[in-house]
Amino acid sequence: MSSKRPSARGMDLYRRVPADLTETSTLGGLFSIVAGVFMVALFIVELISFMSHRTETMVVLDHSHDQLIQINFNVTMLDLPCRYAVVDVLDVLGTNRMNVSKNIEKWNLDEAGRRRYFQGRNREERSILHDEHHGALEVLLQNGEHAVPLAADSFDEYLESNEFTFVSFYAPWCIWCQRLAPTWEAFAEHVEEAQIPVKVAKIDCVTHAQLCRDQKVHAFPTLRMFNRARPLPPDYNTDRTLVALTSFVTRKLAVEEKKKSWPERDQEYVEHPGCMLSGHLLVNRVPGNFHIEARSAVHNLNAAMTNLSHVVNHLSFGPLYDSQVLSRLERFSSEFYVSNALDGRDFVLEEPHKAHHHYLKVVGTLYEVPMRWGRADMLTYQMLPETSLMTYGLDEVPEAKFSYEVSPMAVIVKKTGRRWYEFVTSLCGILGGTFTVVGLLDSTLHRLLKPSSNLQS
Repeated sequence: MSSKRPSARGMDLYRRVPADLTETSTLGGLFSIVAGVFMVALFIVELISFMSHRTETMVVLDHSHDQLIQINFNVTMLDLPCRYAVVDVLDVLGTNRMNVSKNIEKWNLDEAGRRRYFQGRNREERSILHDEHHGALEVLLQNGEHAVPLAADSFDEYLESNEFTFVSFYAPWCIWCQRLAPTWEAFAEHVEEAQIPVKVAKIDCVTHAQLCRDQKVHAFPTLRMFNRARPLPPDYNTDRTLVALTSFVTRKLAVEEKKKSWPERDQEYVEHPGCMLSGHLLVNRVPGNFHIEARSAVHNLNAAMTNLSHVVNHLSFGPLYDSQVLSRLERFSSEFYVSNALDGRDFVLEEPHKAHHHYLKVVGTLYEVPMRWGRADMLTYQMLPETSLMTYGLDEVPEAKFSYEVSPMAVIVKKTGRRWYEFVTSLCGILGGTFTVVGLLDSTLHRLLKPSSNLQS
């Protein structure tokens, strides 16, 4: 007697029932159609869900080991000349960098706010030479005052009555004006003796403050040459010696003589005090600030004329990425994009002795961008800004301040998708569950309707 060996046929879980032992019905056909349509729809929805990604965010402690953070900025000062605009950096660790010059550029602007010409790198301002041998001003005035003191009511008339006038706008309390005064008087006397066709004058901007405001005198002393009542820019800003002043006037007269043969449109030149500052700073990852203010090593600033109105063209923290790298962030919805909340905003001041202070909460944001092979990590920083309008004292020079604080928390933004085995498991459950549930409904309705059918027959 031979023993029976087990076969795969005996383990069949999907045994078929002969067709002649089954019964079809109209209700079963309808349920089959409904089940088929429903399973196809669920399959499509599940496939779309598997092919798409969802965005997840997490808040974690910022474990960055970078001791420094980069600040990128492009700010247009609407009414501050480039020669007076400086950038300072301070923080709670005691860092105090004055007139930061590295990686910062300055551009002079025209009256429409367009870049006119490159002012240069923000280098340290060179010292200006002064004559020290002219003696006291009182001694020079013993033979008469040659630098004509002007008043507000005689200023325009005096300019119109002379073809060329060289004017010193000064303040009695200004130390640089005090050092210049003997040289200016000696220069005026020399111009008369040499018969140079220029009148030398001076005006006290404390006594005639409104006139100096109308003339847009930002700092003392301001040395400006006029052709009748028309200013001849730029203002004089080099050595304050008798030789240098005489050389400047001589060259200026020669240029003006040549301009007479130029077309009228080429003679027009309007100096606008606007300045665009752009570049980046490397600062410690601690609370601090950088600010833009008016300062000069060889001038005293006129606080009443210091207007810190500005436009923030761009302000961001962290590395600057090119457009190709930034395009990867398009895979995230717009609510997760890098936020440079101050970009394009203007802060205009209508009154003197005021300035805007910006307070920036900086949050590190790490984007985990899925790539064809693996992923790419992009570290950026987002800002939460608050702006306040601050009032300064009458003798204080205002400053546009940008205070920042890096949050100890960071945000991780990533795209997540379903794994293939999750998709297969879910698909089997959906299709199998649909088939089973529809089968139960069909069986239940068939049992309920069968007795009534038998009674009718």
